[in-house]
Amino acid sequence: MDTSSRSLKPFAASSIDGGVASTKPAAAPVVARFGMLTRFHAGYFRISLALSGQALLWRTLSDASTDPRALGPVVRSLPSAAFVLLWSLALLTLVALCALYAARCLLRFPAVRAEFRHHVAMNYLFAPWISWLLLLQAAPPLLLRPDARPYRALWWAFSLPILALDVKVYGQWFTRGRKFLSMVANPASHITVIGNLVTARAAARMGWHEGAVAMFAVGAAHYLVLFVTLYQRFLGSDSLPAMLRPVFFLFFAAPSMASLAWDAISASFDTCCKMLFFLSLFLFASLVSRPTLFKRAMRRFSVAWWAYSFPLTVLALAAAEYAQEVREVAASVLMLALAILSVAVTLALMVFTVFRTNDLLPHDDPFSCPPLAR
Repeated sequence: MDTSSRSLKPFAASSIDGGVASTKPAAAPVVARFGMLTRFHAGYFRISLALSGQALLWRTLSDASTDPRALGPVVRSLPSAAFVLLWSLALLTLVALCALYAARCLLRFPAVRAEFRHHVAMNYLFAPWISWLLLLQAAPPLLLRPDARPYRALWWAFSLPILALDVKVYGQWFTRGRKFLSMVANPASHITVIGNLVTARAAARMGWHEGAVAMFAVGAAHYLVLFVTLYQRFLGSDSLPAMLRPVFFLFFAAPSMASLAWDAISASFDTCCKMLFFLSLFLFASLVSRPTLFKRAMRRFSVAWWAYSFPLTVLALAAAEYAQEVREVAASVLMLALAILSVAVTLALMVFTVFRTNDLLPHDDPFSCPPLAR
């Protein structure tokens, strides 16, 4: 069978219980009782990724070391309560999503097992831990500092699951036939790389240089392989359901986060960081110049729209570090434009989420997993 014909198929009953087809009808009482948990999945952590990234962006821009000709004074002129409110909102959202997913694990474990086996959905299992690490780095200084013991303890708590998933996922990429990278690679695979890079940046901030370099090496090596694989083999929009096409924005999120991670490790936005940042800008320009690619995805609101926010936020963060390094007007203007775009997109998504709550759990979600009768 040609691997290029592989598509992102929705979870089905046949994907559960080891892939053995089931002819049992869905149990109506189970649907009625656990309907939300059945349709809820790890992809909803896109929301926490976006909000946690925004908290880190505002923390970075409000830092006193930010270029004074750029957005720094504007952000610093806002009440400090605004940043605390944003960080608290991101924290509460992440806690709520984690509680829902914990309930899903307890009450709908077959669906979680099918999600873990799915070559696209399993990538989002990294998302909650990435969100926690982003919030850890964005925490208010009075609450938690990188040199404090609680910071180190929390880093271990959030990093160990990423390491465990790394061993599982990356091991499958070169040891299991049906899980070879050439067969399962898709844009969502970038999340696995971003998890390592966020972990590396958090380790560098607390002064653990060796650990940061180790995590960066793992992420960078797999990013190179993934990047080449997707360019060489991936069929583009035809291999993705229209609803999931916003995930293409992860193409420039990974190099953006790599530039931030290496900046933290080397303590300067050096040539390597600049190269990664310019690659991110090129990939971003390549995507936004093709709006028809996302036209069908924008016809109806879904949680997949949140995939636009986090990559834009990470790109704005990289632009802020670049502007601080070169201290040129053009760099400051670029940072300002990307920061405003990131904030505007996130605010728009929050408004849509509030007023279109009923669309957050659609029955035709590509990641939904129908329940099985017992």
